[in-house]
Amino acid sequence: MKKSLPVLFLIWLLFWLFWYRTACSVAEEIRFVDDTGKVVQLSKPAQRVVPLYGAFLEMLFAIGAGHHVVARTKADAYFEPALSLPSVGTHMKPNVELIISLQPDLVIATVAQERRCPELARIADAGIPVAAFAPKNFEMIFNTMKRLGIAVGMLEEAETTVNNLRKKLKNVRSHAARLGRKYTVFYEVRKSPLTAAGRASIVNEILSVAGLVNIVDVNKKLVQYSVEALLAKDPDFYIVQRGPMNPHPGSLDKRPHFRLLRAVREGRIIVVDEFLFSRPGPRCVKAAELLVSEIYKRLPDMKAAASR
Repeated sequence: MKKSLPVLFLIWLLFWLFWYRTACSVAEEIRFVDDTGKVVQLSKPAQRVVPLYGAFLEMLFAIGAGHHVVARTKADAYFEPALSLPSVGTHMKPNVELIISLQPDLVIATVAQERRCPELARIADAGIPVAAFAPKNFEMIFNTMKRLGIAVGMLEEAETTVNNLRKKLKNVRSHAARLGRKYTVFYEVRKSPLTAAGRASIVNEILSVAGLVNIVDVNKKLVQYSVEALLAKDPDFYIVQRGPMNPHPGSLDKRPHFRLLRAVREGRIIVVDEFLFSRPGPRCVKAAELLVSEIYKRLPDMKAAASR
């Protein structure tokens, strides 16, 4: 009996070690559903992540997971915290070989990329999980951030970040409510051909939170717009984005017929950063804050003009 005790103890120890490793493996296993409806399953929290779109890059840094990001795209050179990371090409033409060489355990893309970018299928065929998201408004941005938090094992940090952003957004809405009424706005995405942000864009969401009504009542992200229609609507504000899509917008009062717009005559033109406003990420909250501040600066002039 005494001789069998060490054997029994060894069997018990081996059984306990097997159970412990299995339990830990199950505990570490990561599962979430992306915006294509696909269940993404990881054996453990992702440690090396390649985001193929700037908004996801910003989300990861916002939740404190920047140290897990191992690459960026060429279009993300605007984001200073990630400048030291290697570029893996453009978001629609990523360098598959370079990505694989970085040994990521998760690649994050947009739903549009997954549908139209054959390189993503090659990445998945190499055994690298690919998750795709399509945030279109603030709620979807926050939900995406939480799922990225799950992916890297930082859900608690992601939820804290999201809660802070919600508070800021609530504050913006509160300030916007004090404007007294809804002001109309035209948001210029591109000078030529004149292109506006439509109702299906993240820009429209920012405008709405800031108490503005988009005069472009079309359920698309981008809408080509005529100067005649713009003059007929004559918005209270004119917002011009400056960036890759609109690098040289110039002065509006130098454009033919634009002097006929009240917003131009009365100086209610706001120039904004394309990257801040057009990327559906955490900085969209900052964009809304900036917009409300810019509107308030111009309110005294608007009231004076209305009394004349």
